[in-house]
Amino acid sequence: MSRSVPSFPKPRGAALVAISRGRLCILDGNRWQARGRMPVRVTRAGVLAVVCLALGAFGARMPARGETLPKIRVAGNRFVTSDARPIKIWGVNYFRPGTGWAPQVWKQFDPERTASDFELLRTYGVNCVRVFLTFGSFFREPQHLDEEGLHKFDKFLELAESHGIYVHPTGPDHWEGLPPWTRRDRFADEEMLLAQERFWRLFAARYRGRTVIFAYDLLNEPTVGWDSAAMRMAWNRWLTKKYQSSEQMSAAWGVPGETIAWGQVPPPSAEGGAPWRALADYQDFREEIASEWVRRQAVAIREVDPEALVTVGLIQWSVPVVLPSLRQYSGFCPSRIALWLDFQEIHFYPLARGFFDYTRPEDWKLNLAYLQACVNECAATGQPVVLAEFGWYGGGKLTFGAHPPATEEDQARWCTQAVLATGGLATGWVNWGVFDHPEARDVSQLTGLFRADGRPKVWAERFRILAARFEPDDILPPKVPQLRLDWERARLDPQVGRDFLQEYLKQFDQPADPFSSAIWPGGSCTEK
Repeated sequence: MSRSVPSFPKPRGAALVAISRGRLCILDGNRWQARGRMPVRVTRAGVLAVVCLALGAFGARMPARGETLPKIRVAGNRFVTSDARPIKIWGVNYFRPGTGWAPQVWKQFDPERTASDFELLRTYGVNCVRVFLTFGSFFREPQHLDEEGLHKFDKFLELAESHGIYVHPTGPDHWEGLPPWTRRDRFADEEMLLAQERFWRLFAARYRGRTVIFAYDLLNEPTVGWDSAAMRMAWNRWLTKKYQSSEQMSAAWGVPGETIAWGQVPPPSAEGGAPWRALADYQDFREEIASEWVRRQAVAIREVDPEALVTVGLIQWSVPVVLPSLRQYSGFCPSRIALWLDFQEIHFYPLARGFFDYTRPEDWKLNLAYLQACVNECAATGQPVVLAEFGWYGGGKLTFGAHPPATEEDQARWCTQAVLATGGLATGWVNWGVFDHPEARDVSQLTGLFRADGRPKVWAERFRILAARFEPDDILPPKVPQLRLDWERARLDPQVGRDFLQEYLKQFDQPADPFSSAIWPGGSCTEK
């Protein structure tokens, strides 16, 4: 039986092509256009042969085994290697099934399995793995790093580089347990701030000049808390600096002076009823806490390794388009932290109207518009943007909640659409998970490129084809709405972000999916 050919990589400036019903089709904007009949029928084996040839012919050059990887640098809003080659980040978040939840990446580190995983990933076009560092394996005491964890990371780097894969480590997190001394506010407590600076000075100094390290991610999905003892102290210092007196503050907030406990002002309620100016001040304060946290760690890294790239992996609520509540706005405003970062990094899962259900057609376009709007806000900084976590489940039924089962095709379609909707805005994509992870308590159970036993899923095959794209600019969104979020108001009223999303949705042009419109039986393109 004849089959349509998936889009295959091409030289810069060439068209995205496919074959449908014997016709050569070209993706023109948001529609497939037929340009002539092919002289031969194409079988599935032929499809794979064309794709494999294309991977070798036009994909970004993969370093030879054992070759030292060239340093990745920032050039405008794109990445290039030190030998001046453009590069897109195309990767996965690395953790293995069978290591518990949260995954014990380092406590159960297996060099042989890791090498096998990297061999597999290389064949699917992966050039970067993002991996979580932990307090439990690297920083159990605030004065020094743990040698055992460092030796494991040394081996991890060696294996990655031998397979032509860059490594993107995050700052220390909780996956393998938290020492007692870390149970404090890591954003506002001075001792915790000093400890985190110390971690990065020690870690970045050890790996200075290791070009296999793509960039340092200061922390996975940081969020400045709403209230803590350290936050209250910092908040009152902030108010004193801004207003100098309770009289000035009461006038600005529009509240009676006698209601203000000067020097002991609590955070305003995030649940409603607080003066608008008080909420605006508190969100300004939270953003300042976040910016200072980024600044101090970025400076610590660059003191010992001026060439290191630095970013922070933002949760999607850092862009207040869909805020579950005011307190869930992270405080990490991309435009404010850009001064200290080399590029922007954001994570996204389809939660525009609660838990994304593939069976609701209206939610597809809404979530894609939401994704593009978030990435567009990050891209407005003028820096490169990496979508460092994305994906959704497929290939079975989740073991929690009343969520319907999803096919591998569902997962592949969503992930492909996510890449296409952000092409031209992002210059890197990092799938959440290598394998399905049955031990997980969230969608990670079924978000992998591969099943838990290592068999490739439909998304893995499409991921490999997309990996071979020659330039990030070759995957362009049809049209990005010329709308910008009113950030000041959206962080104070969640309805502002929701209204913005509805307006964005009206102008959003959902990209054509070459795998659904021109690949499978029944797919078609328009004669021209």
